[in-house]
Amino acid sequence: MDGIHEILDAMDGSINDNVLATIIRVEGSAYRKEGTSMLFRGDGKQIGLLSAGCLETDLSYQVQDVLNQRTTKTVVYDLRDEDDLSWGQGAGCNGVISVLLEPIDACLREHLSKLKFHLNNGNRVTVIKRLAADDSVSDYLFMTDDQQLFGKWHGRVPSQIKKLLNDIQQTSPNSGVTFFSRLSAEFYIHCFEPKPRLIVFGAGRDAVPLVKMASQAGFSVLVSDWRSSLCKEEFFPDADQLIEGFPGEVVPMLALSKLDSIIILTHHFHWDRELLNLLKGQKLRYLGVLGSKARTQRLLDGREIPPEINSPVGLRIGAEGPEEIAVSIVAELIQRQRLKRQRPEQVRQLKGAGPIYD
Repeated sequence: MDGIHEILDAMDGSINDNVLATIIRVEGSAYRKEGTSMLFRGDGKQIGLLSAGCLETDLSYQVQDVLNQRTTKTVVYDLRDEDDLSWGQGAGCNGVISVLLEPIDACLREHLSKLKFHLNNGNRVTVIKRLAADDSVSDYLFMTDDQQLFGKWHGRVPSQIKKLLNDIQQTSPNSGVTFFSRLSAEFYIHCFEPKPRLIVFGAGRDAVPLVKMASQAGFSVLVSDWRSSLCKEEFFPDADQLIEGFPGEVVPMLALSKLDSIIILTHHFHWDRELLNLLKGQKLRYLGVLGSKARTQRLLDGREIPPEINSPVGLRIGAEGPEEIAVSIVAELIQRQRLKRQRPEQVRQLKGAGPIYD
């Protein structure tokens, strides 16, 4: 994930001398890809990572220059060399990374606050930044999926830019820098996605590591259970929301969308069956049921398991015990998150990275 949600949350407690660092171009391989951001706060704290640790120290010095000059700046790191005299520091990452540094002034802070508002309300937001010859930012615009515009643009926003933003939203291209001949300029483009929601039905002990790990991986996690003795914050401090109630009470409250993932692990046959009946036909990003295929077929009264139901849940890694099962589930959720953004050939490559349950 691009780290923007953690960054936007961290900005609430810091007002002055913040700098937003974003990878805008990668040539070759790198630890993180275009669109990844981190925040250098005025109090010295760093939120997020752009590399495995080989760039952040130098970036902290570059940040001071940006703050002193109060202007955007792009720093290029060549990690292709394998000797310790280069930025590669012997890592041999074999990539060239361009990092855009932007001082967060009052104007950008206001626009980032609007970005947070829209993301928290489940709206995708696309940003386009016009780059000058030195890769500094001259203008930028944000557009929501319902075509609300906000940002900083010198003069009137050309109709070509509005059309370009609309086209970007329709095609969902990869993040990065692109030259548009119609506008005779380079633009950095990125689509910010709302924080993906994971709904976990079942608050048993095996749900604890799953909720913790999914939260750390960037999911907004909701836990639901009818047992008040289990559905407690003390057991799930990483959950964003806890809902106590039976499936028939809870599911209608959730306003489910195609961005949501659901894991069913109540270990109660009756309630698992009711959940599947309530959820069938819902368009979800992922629906998984803990347990064997045979058990899931019994939940479906002997019918074949439809393709939208993942059972057994998780990647096939031979997982045993709650922690390993949590790893396999979160790994598959991340894989599903990535697959939706890839071109067909990239999907085949990702699927080939490890077997998944049919």
